Amino acid sequence: MSRLRNPSTPGNPRGRSQPSQPPPGDDDQEPPHNIIPVPTGRADHPYLRIPEVRAACAALRSVGHLRWPPPSPWCPDYDLLDWFRLFFGFQEDNVRNQREHLVLHLANLQMRLTSKPDDIEALDVDVLCHFRKKLLRNYTLWCSYLGRKSNVWISEHRETVSDPQRELLYVSLYLLVWGESANLRFMPECICYIFHNMAMEMNKILEDYIDPNTGQPVLSSFSGEKAFLKQVVEPIYKTIQTEVNGSKNGTAPHNAWRNYDDINEYFWSGRCFKKLGWPIDGKSTFLASDENRYRIGKTGFVEKRTFWNLFRSFDRLWVMLVLFLQAAIIVAWHNDKEYPWQALKSRDLQVKVLTIFMTWSGMRFLQSLLDAGTQYLLVSRETMLLGVRMVMKIVVAGLWAIAFGVFYGRIWSQRNADERWSHEANRRLVHFLELAFVFVLPELLRLALIIIPWLQNFLEETNWRIIHLFTWWFQSRIFVGRGLREGLVDSVKYSLFWIIVLATKFLFSYHLQIKPMIQPTKQLLKLQDVKYEWHQFFGDSNRFAVGLLWLPVVLIYLVDLQIWYSIYSSLVGAAVGLLDHLGEIRNLEQVRLRFQFFASAVQFNLMPEGQLLQTIGNKLNDWLHRLKLRYGLGKPYQKFEPNKIEALRFALLWNEIITIFREEDIVSDHEVELLVLRRSAWSDRVISWPCFLLFNELLLALRQAKELVDATDRTLWYKICKNEYRRCAVIEAYDSVKHLLLEIVKVDSKEHSVITSLFEKIDCSIKDGKFTKHFELSMLPKIHKYISKLAELLKESEKDLDKIVHTLQALYNIAIKKIFIGRQKDEQLEEDHLACRRGLLFVDAVALPDPSNNKFHRQVRRLHAILTLRDSTHNVPSNVEARRRISFFSNSLFMNMPHAPQVEKMFGFSVLTPYYNEEVLYSEEQLLKNNEDGVCILFYLKTLYPDEWKYFIERMLREGKVDKADEVDETMAKLRDLRLWASYRGLTLARTVRGMMYYYRALKVMAFLDSASEVEIQELVKRLDSAWQDGGTNSSSLEELPSFQSSNTSVSSANPLPEDYISAMKCTFVVACRIYGSQKAEKNTRAEEILNLMKDNEALRVAYVDEVSTEYYSVLVKYDRQRQKEVELYRVQLPGPLKLGEEKPENQNHALIFTRGDAVQTIDMNQDNYFEEALKMRNLLEEFKTYYGIRKPTILGVREHIFTGSVSSLAWFMSAQEMGSVTLGQRVLANPLKVRMHYGRSDVLDRFWFLSRGGISKASGVINISEDIFAGFNCTLRGGKVTHHEYIQVGRGRDVGMNQISTVEAKVAAGNGEQVLSRDVYRLGHRLDFFRMLSFFYTTVGYFFNTTMVIMTVYAFLWGRLYLCSNGLEGAAASNSNRNTGLVTILNLFIIQLCLFTALPMIVESTLQHGFLQAIWDFMTMQLQLSSVFCTFSMGTRAHYFGRTVLHGGAKYHPTGHGFAVDHKSFAENYRLYARSHFVKAIELVLLLTVHAPHGPAEKNTFAFEALTISSWFLVVSWIMAPFLFNPLGFDWLKTVHDFDDFMNWIWFRGGVFAKAEESWEVWWYEEQDHLRTTGLWGKLVEVILDLRFFFFQYGVVYQLGNPAGSRSIAVYLLSLICFLVILGVHVLLSYAWDKYAAREHLYYRLVQFLVIVLGALALVALMNCWQLKLMEIITSFLAFIPTGWGLILMAQVLRPLLKPTWIWGRVVSLARLYDILFGMIIMAPLAMLSWMPGSMKTQILFNQAFSRGLWISRIVSTKRLKVHL
Repeated sequence: MSRLRNPSTPGNPRGRSQPSQPPPGDDDQEPPHNIIPVPTGRADHPYLRIPEVRAACAALRSVGHLRWPPPSPWCPDYDLLDWFRLFFGFQEDNVRNQREHLVLHLANLQMRLTSKPDDIEALDVDVLCHFRKKLLRNYTLWCSYLGRKSNVWISEHRETVSDPQRELLYVSLYLLVWGESANLRFMPECICYIFHNMAMEMNKILEDYIDPNTGQPVLSSFSGEKAFLKQVVEPIYKTIQTEVNGSKNGTAPHNAWRNYDDINEYFWSGRCFKKLGWPIDGKSTFLASDENRYRIGKTGFVEKRTFWNLFRSFDRLWVMLVLFLQAAIIVAWHNDKEYPWQALKSRDLQVKVLTIFMTWSGMRFLQSLLDAGTQYLLVSRETMLLGVRMVMKIVVAGLWAIAFGVFYGRIWSQRNADERWSHEANRRLVHFLELAFVFVLPELLRLALIIIPWLQNFLEETNWRIIHLFTWWFQSRIFVGRGLREGLVDSVKYSLFWIIVLATKFLFSYHLQIKPMIQPTKQLLKLQDVKYEWHQFFGDSNRFAVGLLWLPVVLIYLVDLQIWYSIYSSLVGAAVGLLDHLGEIRNLEQVRLRFQFFASAVQFNLMPEGQLLQTIGNKLNDWLHRLKLRYGLGKPYQKFEPNKIEALRFALLWNEIITIFREEDIVSDHEVELLVLRRSAWSDRVISWPCFLLFNELLLALRQAKELVDATDRTLWYKICKNEYRRCAVIEAYDSVKHLLLEIVKVDSKEHSVITSLFEKIDCSIKDGKFTKHFELSMLPKIHKYISKLAELLKESEKDLDKIVHTLQALYNIAIKKIFIGRQKDEQLEEDHLACRRGLLFVDAVALPDPSNNKFHRQVRRLHAILTLRDSTHNVPSNVEARRRISFFSNSLFMNMPHAPQVEKMFGFSVLTPYYNEEVLYSEEQLLKNNEDGVCILFYLKTLYPDEWKYFIERMLREGKVDKADEVDETMAKLRDLRLWASYRGLTLARTVRGMMYYYRALKVMAFLDSASEVEIQELVKRLDSAWQDGGTNSSSLEELPSFQSSNTSVSSANPLPEDYISAMKCTFVVACRIYGSQKAEKNTRAEEILNLMKDNEALRVAYVDEVSTEYYSVLVKYDRQRQKEVELYRVQLPGPLKLGEEKPENQNHALIFTRGDAVQTIDMNQDNYFEEALKMRNLLEEFKTYYGIRKPTILGVREHIFTGSVSSLAWFMSAQEMGSVTLGQRVLANPLKVRMHYGRSDVLDRFWFLSRGGISKASGVINISEDIFAGFNCTLRGGKVTHHEYIQVGRGRDVGMNQISTVEAKVAAGNGEQVLSRDVYRLGHRLDFFRMLSFFYTTVGYFFNTTMVIMTVYAFLWGRLYLCSNGLEGAAASNSNRNTGLVTILNLFIIQLCLFTALPMIVESTLQHGFLQAIWDFMTMQLQLSSVFCTFSMGTRAHYFGRTVLHGGAKYHPTGHGFAVDHKSFAENYRLYARSHFVKAIELVLLLTVHAPHGPAEKNTFAFEALTISSWFLVVSWIMAPFLFNPLGFDWLKTVHDFDDFMNWIWFRGGVFAKAEESWEVWWYEEQDHLRTTGLWGKLVEVILDLRFFFFQYGVVYQLGNPAGSRSIAVYLLSLICFLVILGVHVLLSYAWDKYAAREHLYYRLVQFLVIVLGALALVALMNCWQLKLMEIITSFLAFIPTGWGLILMAQVLRPLLKPTWIWGRVVSLARLYDILFGMIIMAPLAMLSWMPGSMKTQILFNQAFSRGLWISRIVSTKRLKVHL
């Protein structure tokens, strides 16, 4: 880069109004350019002075002897891309975009060459060849898969010299096709098909083929303006659009329409060449249009909604669990021994265990039925073999099941006939085992291939037909999912992990789950003459009861593998973290201890590798050097003293970090003074360490000197030098004092000569090693006292000369008359020039420097700090975030990471952020607008960040933007700086842009430091020091220090050198703002703020979709600083509207063509970045070169820090949960489990790898609602590699309000529910080896499935116990001394497991990061802040939405807004959000627990049962109270009263056509049933079956009532049902009367009410007298009717299409409204009671000190209301 040093001033670029034409009046300007001005830039443009850029441009311009397109004139400045444009009709702006894209990338590739080519003006052929191979790798694999010869006519033989022009043509063609394919980019094999045919046409043109039809040279099949778009892209696009329209906005079943994947997978078959043809046949059955009545349907996979998908996708897991459960039950049933293997010595038991093969074959038969039942739509005339295989699999699986049954029966028939195990019986057993061996032989082969992974990869990746023939039976041949096995070492690691987990789980399950249930089961089955308390449908059999008894145990058995995985993954994650050296530096104290090695670590890791070759040598030396740095072996910092240039590099970098801290207002001016590393002008013998490192060191040295009075110089100095900071502090203080005294005393005065002589004598004594012999060390503290006083006086803005003179005189008296050992006479002192005969000294000899001498005053302040700093500086910086960032950055530099290359040799990368309509920058109105509680955003932020607000005001005062520190908010809010300050603390686009632009700033700094010579660095340091000094004053405060007067004190802004150009070539930031064009048209303020962001950040680009009439364009814009306006760079027309699938991936996809570089980082709108972390981006990108196992990574996972953790208690819970589950979990997933996926946040993707494989996300509607993770699925299926790296981090904000968090949880859970249906999950479940499949399941959909199972376990237990206690079985068992404590014990063990599951990962990761004691303290504090309540509530959210989506679908995207949660959420809003997911379920559990309590078991007084009951009630309380506990002012009485009125108004407001759910209960009620519109027959059937449980509740209760006859006849239930119908009829009557009479004839309505009341009273009297029912029993019966009515409503919702046209539906709606009122009253009751309590009592019940400390939001609201009241 030195070739660009001090370039000439670049000329002004020109603007344009249209992409291809300069605007009128601007003919003298060049058109605007994105990064590199090709081909219109001047030859002297700085970019075109870079040899690599010139070489790339020259390669594109070398058209050579290419045949020119006949219809168009050829201009001399046309290049290869123009040749394509004229031949194939590509858009001009697509050509311009890809031209710059190609030139930029080729130049970057050329820069990265280790050895420069002989001709630097020519593009290296190997660069082109490697790029072409990588870009077209997927195309090459596709051709090989289909058995087609590649149309890339380039020989791959090593001895063959490649043709650079031909290489460039293929690359250019692919990029042009990709760049204009719009939505087709989601279909990579469709792109391959298009490229394949166009490459053939290009080859024919290049080879001068003759068209046999015309006799003329071959031309392309289409040409002309936009021909490619109209004739190739549009037909396929319209097919996608037609299919999407047929999806009925996502409500149609997935199997009824083709999504992106279906259309793409059509190109996995060679029939695409026959059916679709080239040019594309518009009448092809592939294309969907109104003219084509018949079209090709699903081609690769059918997404059929059924809960059986979980079994289909992960059948191997369920087979394992079911077979072990069966075997364990058999062994435990017949085992009287202590250990199971002792029982297995019995031949009878051995044979009974063999029944697992019958179960296995049955499950395989079920799998084949499910495959056929869900995938039959794939069968057509062209795929008849697929149908044949489905039928054959069913037949064969059925035959296996029959064969096992027959052979097994023959064994026992012979055994029973012989009454022993005879020879014939054993022979039949051998036959059965032979049959079983044949059955399991494929599994044995699969196990062998796990041991030899490379062989399986070879067999799967090869395209030999003989291999396909052998594997045809086992799995379909598809293009993806081949060769997924990891290397042998990695396979051993994750296999060993799962073997240990499974062994633990199975041992635990057998001994503590299955075996304890055997004895109670046997006793229950043996019960005879049970007096049932109801009408028994099953005779005297108790098998149904046994099934209910075992149901929760089986559910726990299926779930607890998730818990064991969590426990072991936590331990393994901690071990991996320790090996990665995480958490070694946890606080500033540890930073201080390591700082002396910190400079070397920065030099070692962040400076280019080329500068370290002499010290590293090889990998061993590299490892040894890193070891020395990490553990402080040797003193690597000492090399910086003689080598000043390295010290300057480090100082520049460190000071830049501190400067940015100050810009972010996380450190104060004074703290900056203590943190920066500036060269001392008064002492150059040692490193001038930052002052915060030198606290107390000089005082400790003085104490040592005082204690070692009799020691020699050598001994004393040895003691001092044990601490490097102390040594430096002593030397610097001595030199600075010497310089200070000589500077403030006149040179020509006698006093000056005295001071000079004194220091000469001291220096001489030190040199001779006799300082301790000549001087009194006990006097040093006094000297220190006066020197400190002198420095204090010199710091003052108004200096008192008399005090200074007096201090100097006192100092002179001590130094001359008391410090020498053996007092000298005055004559001797005069002779030694240490005294003079004149009067008082220093009276006229002091000459203070000019007040403008900032250099002097800065050194005085530093000297004063060194002299006086004490332990209080342990708290520097005081801001928690600043301390955390310094600690993490310091720790990361001692972790293993690749060495950083020079900036010009690094990988280029882009950052892509999708943006829709979120906040860009807070406006003045938004900051000052008060909510209903009087809280505004500005007050909220000032309360949350008091120290940062203080630092901001300090900065504003120094910059003169405010006049006083307590300026009113209205005045402050007018400052753009304040709006930025507030926006940088919210989840805004401004914050994200600032963070991501740190990459650009960091690269500019590092580019300068990489290539700058020593002279240039010293010159820069002088400039920075000059800037530091010029703006300052000699005041004692730091408010006017020059470092803060201008941003020019930072490295990145102080050198406008060509590093800017290199940085721009390496880093681009694109914000995909789809609606930016419409925002500009509407004069939206957000568009204006986005423009301001572009003004402030030169590397920022905005991509949006512009709609002009009926045409759509992808547009890229930037802010041109020369023109001082926004300019349009590219405008690429789209075939139609952008959004055909999910919003976010479509937005990303259209902007992806404008990204640049080898990598792209996906950043969401709620993320942030840090400058010090941006410095390590070069290191991270080098990971793409490293093999991890047998593959290089294609996705680099990055650690995330949740920066919203301090905002509220909920945010802290989410942050801790994120740290425990996500951070630790992803670490384990990456290593050793090798199944980490992409999660759409922060990860860095290999851009060209994903570019040719479908993009960075998937966009099919509904099923890809969690779009990001599908990129990880796609990556794994296509042979990519995902790694995780924790030496670098980015920030991420989580929603901080209860409702926001629940909405996100609901979206994620519903997205996982949709993933269950997807082809990606199915293929990964079948294509991964068994152990990786387990890892994949339990970290994706399995986690949500098991969460749902946990909730179902609670339901199963309580409903089962209700059954047992209602029918009398439980009482009979208790009377027979069968105290069934086994189930209760198992459930309590499960609760303990759940606690470990939720708490252990968080505690382990917190221990790793902060230490064990701090982790335990944080955990206990969270418990006091009711984190368990929140976690239990979140579990209910995940279970509800996941289960509902799996059964019915209906997943939706739920926007959260990323706002501040400062508002009190009304009861109606909470009810709308949580009624169906939590409240109704909690009320159901309350009924079960209430009814079960009086009729419960005899062991209900035992501790185990009480613990289980308490845990159940805790679940209920959490689900009901959590939304109000974490709601600001949730228990304010006035708020509660207002909420009740609002709730009732919402319930009764019927609304109209345009009413929203927030306004009308009825609209909300219908929206809550949307999922039933997307469900199928099976979903409706399951829903009805589940609803039947409410009828059972009434059935169980009515027989407990004291009817006089004691009848157990079914008539009792029927009579109760008649009573319920009568009550229902009364409701219908009242509803009818209300509709008819309430409005006009009110008296009639009152009469009806009176009659109903009278008749009701008579009925009650009759029941109490005739049936002798007690009042409590009548109330109980009414409680029993409530679930029945609710069950009827739920069933009516399922039958809505049938009932809605009838009068019944209106009554259903009326009854549902009544139920919601009832539920609302039940939920409101405890809320009202707590709100009514006095404040002190309420605080004692709900809040403790720790809890109050966590609820920041409630504190803010309460504080503000108090202030308003006062």
